[in-house]
Parts: sequence; structure tokens; C-alpha cells
Amino acid sequence: MAASSTRRATPESPGAKRSRLRLIVVQALVLALFGTLLARLWYVQVLDGELYQAKAASQSVRDIVVQPQRGLIVDAQGRPLVANRTAWVVAVDRSVLGQMDDAAADVLLDRVATAVGLERPALDGALLDCGDAGSVEGTCWNGSPYQPVPIAVDVDREVALAIREQPEDYPAVVVDEQTVRDYPAPYGVNAAHLLGYLSPITESELDAAEDADDASVNGASVVGRAGIEQEYDAWLRGMPGYRRVAVDSMGQVIGDDSEIEATPGDTLVTSIDAQVQSVVEQQLASTIETARNTRDTVTGRNYVADSGAVVVMEADTGRIVAMASQPTYDPGVWTGGISQTDLDRLYSEEAGTPLLSRATQGQFAPGSTWKPFMTAGALENGYTTDSRLDCSSSLRVGNRDFKNYESGAYGSIGFAKALEVSCNTFFYRIGYDFWATYGSDVEDVDAFDPLVDEAKEWGFGTATGVDLPGEASGRIADRAWKREYYEAQKDFYCGLAEEDGNDFQHRFAREFCVEGYAYRAGDAVNFSIGQGDTIVTPLQLADAYAALANGGTLYEPRVAKAVVSPDGELVREIAPEVKATVDVPSDVVDYIDGALQGVTREGTMAWRMGGFPLDDVVVRSKTGSAEVYGKQSTSWVASYSDDYVVVMMVSQGGTGSGTSGPAVRAIWESLYGVEGDTVVPTAAAIPGVVAGEELPTFTPDGSILPPARDPQEGS
Repeated sequence: MAASSTRRATPESPGAKRSRLRLIVVQALVLALFGTLLARLWYVQVLDGELYQAKAASQSVRDIVVQPQRGLIVDAQGRPLVANRTAWVVAVDRSVLGQMDDAAADVLLDRVATAVGLERPALDGALLDCGDAGSVEGTCWNGSPYQPVPIAVDVDREVALAIREQPEDYPAVVVDEQTVRDYPAPYGVNAAHLLGYLSPITESELDAAEDADDASVNGASVVGRAGIEQEYDAWLRGMPGYRRVAVDSMGQVIGDDSEIEATPGDTLVTSIDAQVQSVVEQQLASTIETARNTRDTVTGRNYVADSGAVVVMEADTGRIVAMASQPTYDPGVWTGGISQTDLDRLYSEEAGTPLLSRATQGQFAPGSTWKPFMTAGALENGYTTDSRLDCSSSLRVGNRDFKNYESGAYGSIGFAKALEVSCNTFFYRIGYDFWATYGSDVEDVDAFDPLVDEAKEWGFGTATGVDLPGEASGRIADRAWKREYYEAQKDFYCGLAEEDGNDFQHRFAREFCVEGYAYRAGDAVNFSIGQGDTIVTPLQLADAYAALANGGTLYEPRVAKAVVSPDGELVREIAPEVKATVDVPSDVVDYIDGALQGVTREGTMAWRMGGFPLDDVVVRSKTGSAEVYGKQSTSWVASYSDDYVVVMMVSQGGTGSGTSGPAVRAIWESLYGVEGDTVVPTAAAIPGVVAGEELPTFTPDGSILPPARDPQEGS
């Protein structure tokens, strides 16, 4: 019988069963994790691949600012007053410098400082980011941290090339050419106070630009600081470009990526004529030099002639044709950064504060140039052209004798003769009469004063509105001003009055403490001849005389004429702006006009105008010699024709016609082409005598064609 057997399955133990389940769970988890990872990789690389690729690229690409070429500034005939030129710039790449050990970096910086002529502390300061400890605004770096930091601009070509040709000795040093401001100086003009200068943007200015979403400036920008460079900075600065560069993980540039080109700034066409500006500057400088070598018979020493100004303005538009101020400075001194020595000089009182424009910011007693406006006030308030007053040698007011300065005694005369001979006592009597009639109550701040009201009518006491920054407003020393001044100063003077002492200062302090607010007869008579505390700027005076010339229209003077794009298209025309119309009867203006012709022909200016063709070129004049306590007199000549106003002032320079007369005549000769006693129209500085509204001719590439007739050609 065959035998068979059956094997029975062994039951699975509970522990083995649990182990098998755990393995299955782990396998499932691993598969799930791999699935999640694969899904995420697909999401990142396929679905959002472009987004993450862009983000990765942005971490290795940096923007470097490409500064735009600043716009030109040209005169009315297209001659460049401010242009651009290329200059060698030495910069330090701080990202490369940071890879060097401290000792090597220190040796390198010493070597660079020596090569470019910098003190080491100055170089270190230039490499600091603005806002870092020890940084100084104006010298620290405001720009991109990925951009080489300029440490020397306008470096000599030999020095720049020597550094460039020795890269092994100058790692981290970049030498390149950039554009900087240049001053071609046609006819040798300076025009520093008109043109202004540039300096690096400040942190606060950069913050303000960012708040305003102004992309035209950046941390490495330079901006206008004075003159028309500041006033029209937004037009001149252009728009920066950007060069994108690839950098490695350490921030070092490894290649270019792309570039957005910078947009050059617009060209500013001014109403300045370079030839007239040259004549004006030369005449002012030579007049001051002559005055300093001339004996002052009053003080017994030479005239100090510490400053001066000339303004030439179109009478019918208010456009500035020339404007000069002394002392002056070289505008090119700011190019590439100014030294502390030069900066100290520009602000130095000992050097005459050259940065101060005497034409728009200097304030001086106007002296007898004030009298035409006082004549208008008198003729509108009771006096007539037939009125006669005594031109005595002096007039006693209170306990003081007020004397004539430029004239002697002429007896009983009218307004025309009083202007012609510049009789002070004639106008003293008018000032005293109005004071006695309306304002003898010295405490009445609101008393009517016809002469004060008239001065305000002609724009005195307020800024003219010229398109130049920092203009002074002058001052009308009326009752309100005297009260305000007293309230501001009384504590000081009353304290001084309590001290022992019998010198002038202490005696004045005691008097001022008691009644310094009082507007007395002496104040009124001084006001009538432009003396005392009333002050004007030469530009204010020129603006008022322009209103006399054109029949009563006060303009806001303008230096700029038009803005033209880099491709030669007119962007903006800057038209003359009327500030106000003087409410003076035309017959009064005509009478004053005739009287001022008499000043030129027979009066105080006549001896300086002998032989001048006054029948062909009618010039009206008023001279002035303003007395200032403790100083020599200020020389003034204010004059005008049908076309122009010419005003000249020399502080501590002597009499009006004696000091300024020859220069004013020379300027008139230049304007009209006067040779001897003949007018030669083709010799006039400006073709056609007056420039008119025409602009220079611009070609499609933005270049400027030369004037149709330039007197400088062939010289």
C-alpha cells in the first residue's frame, strides 16, 4: 500500500505580521515622498521654471548707472558758455578691494593716493558710503555699491595712462574717461555768478527725489548749486542710463548683460550776449582797478573799491544781456571736486566773498539814482513841473545840517534842474514837507508817506523775480521797518546802554533804547535821496529804470530764453514775464525822461559823454554817490536808451560819474557800435543792435550753427 503525507502550514506569528505591515507603510511613505519631490521638481522646473530662472539671474546681475551728458548753456547767438569735455577719472572697485587682505589693500590705497595727488584720509573718505560712520556729505559715495567709486576726476592724462598700463600694480583701480563741465569763455567771459556751478547730490536731495519718483537723479549725480545751473537743473541734467553687468558670488563683475542708454540734457539758450558780457566784465574790472589807485579827497586815502556790479537789460522785455559782479571766481574750480583751500577762499570775507553776486544779492544805498522815483512821487502828490524849491548848500533839520554832495547851491530851481545837477537839498525839502504834513507823529507806524508808496510802486523792497536763485529783496526803510528793527534790537542796545562808556557806540545805544522806534524828520529827508537804511540791488535798480524807459512796465528779469532738446527741437520758450504795471501818469514819466536826458547832455554825466552822438543814440542818465557811515561813498550810474538799461555800481568807489562814468560810456559804445562821434551799425556788438526773439540755428543732431555775423570771426 502506497504511503502519502500532507504538510500543514505554520501559522504566522503576530510579531512577523506587524513587521511586514511596518515595511509596507515605510515603502508607501518613501514612494509618497518621492512622488511629492518629483511633483515639486516638475512644478519648479516646468510650470514656474521661467519665474525662478529670472530670479536666479537677478541675483547675479547688477545695475550700474550711466550718467547722462549735461545740456549745454549758450548765449543768444549760440556761442557756448558752458559745454562738456572728456576727462580722465580714476575710480576704485570696492568689491575687488574687499577680496584683498588688509595689508595689500592698504598698500594699494597708499599707492593710488600718491599717484593722483590725494591725501590718504581724503581717499578713505571718498570710499565711504554716505550714512556710514565718519562719512562727510559732499565727499562720501552716494552711488551704487556695485559701481567703482571715483576718487579723482580730471586726472592728468599721463597719470591716468600710467595707472591703466600697470594693472598688476593697481588691482581694483579703474581708469576711464567721463564728461565734465567745461567753460569755453567766448571773448574771455567769466560770467561765474550767472552760470553757477555743480556739486554732488546730498542725501536729503536724493531722498526727496526718490519720494517724488524722480528718476533723473541718482546717488552719483551732480546738481546745480547756483546761477542758471541751479535754476534750470531739471532741464540740463538729462536722464541716466543703466548698464547691467553680471557678477559672481563675491560681487565681482564678470561681464556685461545689457544697457539702457542715457539721455543727454537739454540745451539752455540764454539772452546773454558773450561780446557784451566781455565788455562789461572788462570795464568793471578796470574801473575797480583804477579806483583803487585813485586818491579819495574825503578820507585822504585811495578808494577801497571792494566790490562792484553791472547790469545790461533790454528795456522792453526785461531780458538780461550782460551781468557782471566783482569779486568773481573761476567756475571751473568746481570741476572734479573743489579743494578745501579754494572753498575757504570763496566764502572768505577777506577775499571779498567771491561767491556773492553783487548784482542780485548785494544790497547798497542807491544814493541819487533814487531821485527820479522820488520825483514821480512828488509830482503825483501835490507838486507840479512848475514847482520851485531852493537848492541851497545845506538844509538844517532838527540839530543837523543835511548838505549837498555832488552839487553846490543853485538857488530856486525846478525838478528837471534838480535832477540834472543832483541837488540833495531840493529833495530834502520835499521829504521834510511830506513828513511834516502827514507823519510828524513819530509813533504813528501807519502814517501816509507818498515817497515810500512811490518806491514800492516801482518794485523796490521786493525781489524782482529774476530766474536766478538767492536773489535779495532790498529794503525800504519806512516806519514799519524801523519799528520792527527796534523790537528786534532793543534788548541788545538797552543792555549796552546800561554799561559805562561815553564813546559813540554807547551814546547811540542809549538813544536807540529810548526812541529807536521813532521815524523822525531826518529819516524822511534821508529817504528822499536814497540814503539811510534803504538799500537796493543793482538788478532792482535796473528793473525800475527799464520801467521808466518802456513807459511803466515792470518785468521779472530773465536770463534764459529757450530750452532746446538734444536733437535740436524747441522744448520750451521762456517768454518775458510782466511783474506789474506802474500806476504813474505818462506825462510824469515823459517829464522825468526829458530831465534825465538833460543829466547826460548838461548835468552830472555830461563831462563823461562829450562827443558821444546823443542825437543818434539818446541816453538818459542819473548819477549817484551814496554815503555810507564808516565807509567811502558808493559810485552809481543808472542809464537807459530806447533799447537798453545800463546800471553800474562800485562799492567804496567814489562819485558816480567820476568813477563809473567812463565804463558806462564804453558799454554804450559797444552796444551801438559808436566809433568816436559816429554810430557804425555794423560795429554794434549785437547784429541789429537788439537780438530780438530769434533763436540760434540748431541742426537735427543738436549742434549749433555759428551766428550769421560774428564780430569775433577773423580776430
